[in-house]
Amino acid sequence: MHRILIVEDEEIIRAALRKLLQHNGYEVAVAESVEAATGDFDLSSFDLIISDLRLPGDAGTSLIGHAPGVPVLIMTSYASLRSAVDSMKKGAVEYIAKPFDHDEMLAAVEEILARRPESPESPVGEDSAASDNASEGDPAQIMFGQSDPMQQVFTLIRKVAPTETTVLIQGESGTGKELAARALHLLSPRASKPLISVNCAAIPESLIESELFGHEKGAFTGAVSGRTGLIEAADGGSLFLDEIGELPPEAQARLLRVLQEGEIRKVGSTQSRKVNVRMIAATHRNLKAMTRTGEFREDLYYRLNVMQVRIPPLRERRGDILGLASRFLARQAERMGKPALSLSPEAMKALERHRWPGNVRELENAIERASILADGDLITPAQLDLEMDTGDDYTIPSSLVAGDHEQTPTPSREADAGSDLSLEDYFQHFVLENQDRMSETELAQKLGISRKSLWERRQRLGIPRKKS
Repeated sequence: MHRILIVEDEEIIRAALRKLLQHNGYEVAVAESVEAATGDFDLSSFDLIISDLRLPGDAGTSLIGHAPGVPVLIMTSYASLRSAVDSMKKGAVEYIAKPFDHDEMLAAVEEILARRPESPESPVGEDSAASDNASEGDPAQIMFGQSDPMQQVFTLIRKVAPTETTVLIQGESGTGKELAARALHLLSPRASKPLISVNCAAIPESLIESELFGHEKGAFTGAVSGRTGLIEAADGGSLFLDEIGELPPEAQARLLRVLQEGEIRKVGSTQSRKVNVRMIAATHRNLKAMTRTGEFREDLYYRLNVMQVRIPPLRERRGDILGLASRFLARQAERMGKPALSLSPEAMKALERHRWPGNVRELENAIERASILADGDLITPAQLDLEMDTGDDYTIPSSLVAGDHEQTPTPSREADAGSDLSLEDYFQHFVLENQDRMSETELAQKLGISRKSLWERRQRLGIPRKKS
């Protein structure tokens, strides 16, 4: 059993993370600070240390020096993402941005432990064999897919990964593009180096160049010190640019130079430096069509599109639906302490019939929701609630159908039942009508959803964010 040490000063986060890891079969110890960790434990006895970046006293990165040979996973808030780059340069094997969901943390832990050489005490058997396969980065260990379309994806990944070729991953939201990028990295000669993942749509446009390329002190207002960019942090490893179609034109031009010349220049600097980075990009948009409208540089498109990997939507791999549902259900049952949780035959049929506009992510959410709602150990179609499901998890707030927005009618129940797109049509209409005078935060508040949900629905419906 792998031993993990959590170093976190916030009790709620520390307790929740401990419970999550214990429920997934790990032996866990906790400490509130670096001083407590080094005083109470032999750090070399752990297989992994998970630490917050900012702690009372010494920073979490100091654990790297206290525990040579033990991988350190650094947790940091998004506001401190630049500090995470410095953590990578100091020797942290990976960082994870807060807030993170359970699957994201578990995937990071599994990947780090899979890369670590097996200890002499580890038992030899099925678990060891699975670990060996995962350490080789086999895509079938990272992604699930027994259908022919997914087997073709796995075959292509195995062929492309060992090369230095730039890869463009295409697929709808929720299909698992980041998992494909992780498989490409772990199967490559760069597996021991960092894989830096960047969601281009989640970073404010005004900061994207600074985040990617870094900046010099005084380069712009608020730049009180120089910063290393994410591309430089990936030097020697791989850089995964998710939703690359959202990159602004200036950043596209800079990225083209990285691909052509293998060098970067920080914002505010006159000097360039060489970087050795394997580029993996992903998008759900049609980049070729975007080049015709001028939204995406044609020369950058051809530089990125050397090798293309298309991840099929779930509706094209229906043979995998029940297999995926079974995996998600087993994971959820373990978390909730309900090992007998299962799907009724009617629920299985409902899963197979559904069109899954949100793909694998939507399926996972549906299983989690049904597991919580189930009164006993059997999940029925009523708990899955797929008949009315449109891929949207929000209801239209009453504030949108009164006062200033009285002119926008609420879709009727009959309309919902008669059309899968009624709520999506409403969402698109409201955003397009109001985005010129409302910020993203205000739009999300009026719709009764989070900014993240707003962004995800923009991507799914192809509604570009209004450029400032």
